[in-house]
Amino acid sequence: MNSLTATPLATLLDRLFQEAEAATSPAFEGVSREERERLMRSKTEYLDLYGRLKDLWLPVSRETGVLLYLLARSMRARTIVEFGTSFGISTLHLAAALRDNGGGRLITSEFEPTKVAGARRNLTEGGLIDLVDIREGDALTTLSTDLPETVDLLLLDGAKALYPDILDLVAPRLRPGALIVADNADYSPDYLGRVRSPDGGYMSVAFAGDVELSMRIG
Repeated sequence: MNSLTATPLATLLDRLFQEAEAATSPAFEGVSREERERLMRSKTEYLDLYGRLKDLWLPVSRETGVLLYLLARSMRARTIVEFGTSFGISTLHLAAALRDNGGGRLITSEFEPTKVAGARRNLTEGGLIDLVDIREGDALTTLSTDLPETVDLLLLDGAKALYPDILDLVAPRLRPGALIVADNADYSPDYLGRVRSPDGGYMSVAFAGDVELSMRIG
């Protein structure tokens, strides 16, 4: 079974990717590339940054979405944690994998209320809302408690500077062989240094140009 190519999810995802591509952010127009780069790497201004980006979807690519589904399916994932829900495109791919694996639990965190509401609508329309626990607020708080005993897969796709901190929260729950997918990880050199370190407890490789794929060892 492949829910990604079946109704209602296939049609829904096509529409959502189109909406994401057409979205604009008036509050971010005129900001220089240098300033954007600085804000993306800031550990103190991320709430302001993503508040200004609230109208942008910031989704994974279509290819990364399929990759997430394939990884979750191939490892028969049952428990997934996601940092950065946005409007739920990546969440839909992961939840579809859980559904096709026979069920499970996906915990995802998003601090922007309008995006939380949009993600709930999209997950409901896709018939996957029953598998997803959307936590509204700063992920440093929402992901600090009540995680599953073991986590099979972690997706990092929120504020890039927080990737090491979110990994710290989830790492004690990652089972041996658990996978971590970090989108746009080049904005978080501290994170890359950690997962690529020979003695850091992970095996990691750059994948598809803008994704870091890592596996928990031992």
